[in-house]
Amino acid sequence: MRGVNRVMLIGNLGRDPDLQYLEGNIAVAKFPLATTETFKDKTGNLVSQTEWHTVVLWRGLAELAQKYLHKGSLVFIEGRLRTRTWEDKDKNRRFSTEIVGDNLVMLDKRKENGDSHHTDSHDMGNITAPDISYDPGMGPSKEDLPF
Repeated sequence: MRGVNRVMLIGNLGRDPDLQYLEGNIAVAKFPLATTETFKDKTGNLVSQTEWHTVVLWRGLAELAQKYLHKGSLVFIEGRLRTRTWEDKDKNRRFSTEIVGDNLVMLDKRKENGDSHHTDSHDMGNITAPDISYDPGMGPSKEDLPF
């Protein structure tokens, strides 16, 4: 049986995308993405846990991210996990796990006041952001779980 390597994240950019061009004019963008889960602890207090993910986008998706995304942007990323290994200058073996994105949906609400972040779907390669708000606390609570 084949394995499945799929990741779906909704989160906020930790900084503006860093766009670089590799040999052959291939665009690659990298940025940190924060996902936050909120739940109630045993005493009923709300607890938030934030995980940081490194997202890598290639080619047109990388250029799109650099053009339209900025620190704090809310996005949906779909992709796969990739772990790279290398040796640092002290000959220590290092590891990095990244999300290689192949689908990006911008979830920020569109601004209609002529703001610099206003875009239309033609400029965005027909990728449009739905007019929704995401609340990480919307998920099931511990009391909703069947076990």
